[in-house]
Amino acid sequence: MRDLVIVMGVAGSGKTTVGAGLAEAAGWPFVEADEFHPDANREKMASGTPLTDEDRAGWIGAITTHVAESQAPRMVLACSALTQFVQERLMRDSGRLCRFVWLDVPAADLRARMASRAGHFMPVSLLESQLAALDVPDGAVRMDALRPVSELVQRLQEALPAPDPA
Repeated sequence: MRDLVIVMGVAGSGKTTVGAGLAEAAGWPFVEADEFHPDANREKMASGTPLTDEDRAGWIGAITTHVAESQAPRMVLACSALTQFVQERLMRDSGRLCRFVWLDVPAADLRARMASRAGHFMPVSLLESQLAALDVPDGAVRMDALRPVSELVQRLQEALPAPDPA
C-alpha cells in the first residue's frame, strides 16, 4: 500500500525543513500543505484569526486530491494536521496509509522561531490557538524538534518501515 508520511506540528515547529530534508534524503516527493491554502485562509490567519474546520475543508480536500493522484509509493507532507478533522480526512481521502510524525517543540522556542522568520503569513499571536487545537494522533512518532535537522531526518529514516514498492 502507498503511504504518506505527515510531518505535523504547530507553526514554527520545523515541518517544512524536516519534511523537505526527509524527502530529499530518501528520494520521496515532498508536498507543502501551506501551498494549498486559498487566499481567504491566508488572509484570515494573517489577520490573527484562527481557522475553523469549515475553513480547512477545501484546503484539506485539495491536499488529499493531490496526494491521491500521485503514483509515488511514499510521499512526505508537511502539514500542521492539528485537528482530528484534518487527520481523519487525510486518512480517509488520501488513498494512503498515513504515518504521523509530530515535531514537539516547547512553546517559548516556537515563539522565538516564529518571531524570527520573515514573510510568513502566520503571526506569533496565533500560536496559543494552535497549541490549544493540537490533538496528536495515537501512534504518532514524537520527535524532539530541538535536535538538529540532520539527526531528525536520520532518525525518521530509521524509524519508518520501507515503503511498499507496489
